[in-house]
Amino acid sequence: MAIGDIIVGIDIGTSKVSTVVGGVNNFSQIEIICNTSSKCNGIKKGQIIDEEEISNAISRTIKEAEEISNLKINSAYVTIPGKYITIVQNSIVKDAKDKLAGISLKDVASAIIQVRDIEIPDDKVLIDIVPDKFILEDGKIVDDPVGKYSSNFTLTAQIILAEREYTKKLNAIFRRIGIDIDGVVPTTLAERNLMLDSNELNDNIMLLDVGAGNMDIGVFNGSSFIYTNSINLGGDNITSDIAYVLNISVEEADKLKRQYGLALKSFIENDTNIVLNTCKDFDGKNKTIKTSDLIEIIEARIEEMFTLVNKDINNYGLKNSINNVILTGEGIVNINKSDIAGKIILNIPVKMSTGRLVTTVKSTYRTSYALVRYISARPFAKKVSSSIDTKKEKNIVKTVLEKIKDFFYS
Repeated sequence: MAIGDIIVGIDIGTSKVSTVVGGVNNFSQIEIICNTSSKCNGIKKGQIIDEEEISNAISRTIKEAEEISNLKINSAYVTIPGKYITIVQNSIVKDAKDKLAGISLKDVASAIIQVRDIEIPDDKVLIDIVPDKFILEDGKIVDDPVGKYSSNFTLTAQIILAEREYTKKLNAIFRRIGIDIDGVVPTTLAERNLMLDSNELNDNIMLLDVGAGNMDIGVFNGSSFIYTNSINLGGDNITSDIAYVLNISVEEADKLKRQYGLALKSFIENDTNIVLNTCKDFDGKNKTIKTSDLIEIIEARIEEMFTLVNKDINNYGLKNSINNVILTGEGIVNINKSDIAGKIILNIPVKMSTGRLVTTVKSTYRTSYALVRYISARPFAKKVSSSIDTKKEKNIVKTVLEKIKDFFYS
């Protein structure tokens, strides 16, 4: 990335679309220029059911972002749920072209191009290459081999494939509003560097993002992205359960979930009465329940959610390799003791995300902000900036300088 680059990240969730526009400052750090969001019901049970609804929601966030930033947004990066992703591990051995000069950037770029040479099924498309480890001929592992004196090196990488049909729908959605897609990134891969702390980045971790109607699973062995999937349950299911069992409105159910959210009945300190506003008793009075009645409903759904996650990682033979589980997502962060419930069911240590920057970003925008940060940190990328126009008249000198920059550095 270069100072002044602007990156647009869009996260399409089951209840909303959120957009973050970030700029690279003089310290090569991402600064948020603006963030916007809009309600969206175009995805249900992980499936795109209304392309127009999603297009309109994205358009609303883009329009608001343009008004705030005084920029014209022409392209953006977008997240994709884990259920549509296949990760292929691959490695190649690459000879340094000039052994006396050391490994060059061209050697590395050539290796990255060659490592993607795999057989891709007809129903998949390649969306990303994630360079993982560079191993020199003496066995030393380095993050950046450029300039190192070694006659050859081994590159291990993750080749990220996506379902062709889903990406076609994404492209159609963005074409409706005249926005190009810069790249498509799995949700948990984008979130990793934001949600994990420095120690967790080197550990064998499962990142579990619980949204409104979807749980995204990402499993990392140190820096290696080894598995991702999605399960179609989330915070909205808990709300629906409360509304159905107690015969109250969804709005009241959501309010009760936020006010009394607790994952385990055993942690109730005072089993008080709750007066329901949208449910009448037989005598016409507002019905009264116990706190334990509400928590029992929440606990049952939380147990099912973690049980399904446990089944998924067991089915793929991953459970024994996971040392810790990190929880994040608006669907679960407000439910106390959900980490303890997870630990009981998964039999793995579970904790809420404590990444250094997590608390500095509002939960609504965390995934889209994480996407912007992920793109800005991509190693060996020639260009990461989204396509942006300024709405103000350009200074002729600035225009010439930009052309010179493009000529020499792109």
